[in-house]
Amino acid sequence: MGRESWLLWWLSLWSSACLWLRAAQAKTVQGGFSSAAARAGGGQVVAQFQFHGDCALLYVRINNVATAIGKEAKLHLFQAQAWLKLQESPQEYNCVQKLSKAPLTMNMNCTEQNLTVSQVPYPDTWYVFYVDKFTCEKNYENSESEDVQFEMVLLNPDTEGNPLDHFSAGESGLHEFFFLLVLAYFVAACIYAQSLWQTIKKGGPMNTVLKVLSTVLLLQAASAFANYLHFSSYSKNGVGAPFMGSLGELCDIVSQMQMLYLLLSLCMGWTIGRMKKSQSKPLQWDSTPTSTAIAIAVVVAQSILLIWEQFEDTNHHSYHTHQSLAGGLLIGLRICLALSLGCGLYQIIRTERSTLKREFYITFTKGCILWFLCHPSLVSISLIFRDYQREKIITIGVVLCQLFSMVLLYRLFVSHSLYWEVSSLSSVTLPLTVASGHKSRHHF
Repeated sequence: MGRESWLLWWLSLWSSACLWLRAAQAKTVQGGFSSAAARAGGGQVVAQFQFHGDCALLYVRINNVATAIGKEAKLHLFQAQAWLKLQESPQEYNCVQKLSKAPLTMNMNCTEQNLTVSQVPYPDTWYVFYVDKFTCEKNYENSESEDVQFEMVLLNPDTEGNPLDHFSAGESGLHEFFFLLVLAYFVAACIYAQSLWQTIKKGGPMNTVLKVLSTVLLLQAASAFANYLHFSSYSKNGVGAPFMGSLGELCDIVSQMQMLYLLLSLCMGWTIGRMKKSQSKPLQWDSTPTSTAIAIAVVVAQSILLIWEQFEDTNHHSYHTHQSLAGGLLIGLRICLALSLGCGLYQIIRTERSTLKREFYITFTKGCILWFLCHPSLVSISLIFRDYQREKIITIGVVLCQLFSMVLLYRLFVSHSLYWEVSSLSSVTLPLTVASGHKSRHHF
């Protein structure tokens, strides 16, 4: 591998270390109800969940009931929008008045308790707060008060109407989607893996591109498989497999880095080559010091933004609604890349005389722009839908769009790799004929 490839892998290792420092948010929550935390925040935020249906359930089990009764411990449930409105007007309501507006409350005076949540007319995010008699007291200073240890399970009704589903409204259906995706990857591998491997072994000017594309595809498949395992476990216990969730997220981030490096290297190499009036190596991986430096710089910038967004996002999923500053910068970066690369490729297409080469560049431009713009476009489209629908729209849409983009690029480069093989054996000068001496210069 080249020096820049090693840099990408070091960035990948750094990304993995950062990701595994984060804890996944589960729908089976364990911990302690703290009077100090509740008093500091006007209520201790314990969990959030998107309930739906008429039989959604909140189950709580506490260990030290006597302590909870002595503190007059309660759980207050607020809908997200209602709570945000209360937070926006702190002068109108004091602590007691604010908590009194909770539509649902639970007195914790038993070891095990259930609370049924009826969701009308559509699913919404609910916050669960712990509150006791010390929460709104101004002069309370007993910081050594014993915490109430608990286990909380949040459930939605399943297909039969029983409260057994750990998935919130925003996550329902993702488990089935990743199962179908893994199945599709398996079937495609059985059909195409051998012929693709033989094409890569033959070498040629497209060899490096096919290697990187194959690496990206394997990482995407590994991400889908890891997410499927995580959601499979999640559906049973509400916790899932945090390691597999982090692994799926890591594979996705590394694949984004590899694909970005590939597309930038190709576009910058071709553009710089045209500026130098060099037509000796058309349509190849034309790596120059300038194009390599630009590609690495942008990959590093995207990696920093991705890791920054991971730390800002409390939910543990591969795709995010980009509501943070880092997410907004990522959207801006992808749009700028799509515009700049699209303009550069348009100049090449406009001046290209060969019909075959022009069609090649047009198809590549479509795949390139689809890869960069699918995420910003889907984030914008999701804004017209309700909160519980956005994550599924973005996740499923981005996965399918990027998969389609990779298939488009695969067909493009595999067909031209085969064309090169025929052309190199032909005595006739063809538009894409490349001397066999190039073969050894384009391996990692």
